Amino acid sequence: MYLTMNRFKVVPAQAAAFEEMWTSRDSHLKEVPGFRSFALMKGPEREDHVLYASHTLWEDEASFVAWTKSEAFRKAHGGAKASTGMYLGPPELEIFEAVQVLE
Repeated sequence: MYLTMNRFKVVPAQAAAFEEMWTSRDSHLKEVPGFRSFALMKGPEREDHVLYASHTLWEDEASFVAWTKSEAFRKAHGGAKASTGMYLGPPELEIFEAVQVLE
């Protein structure tokens, strides 16, 4: 199991637009081999930002890397420039490999 997580510090006035951008887009993930699940999580609101995290669960690292090189990835990220002014800094990518999984 392989988890990729992006943290986004979203300007409070842009929080609704950020959520709409994510919930209305077609991520194309369901067609990608090795994809397991996705969640967009909303965290605490601070004075200057609202924290969000996207979690994508993959079968393994190779599946994630293949996705980043795929047409589905390019389609899913095609409108990224439209979000200029929405964030305090760039998203922070964090990657985790499973040590123990309980189901």
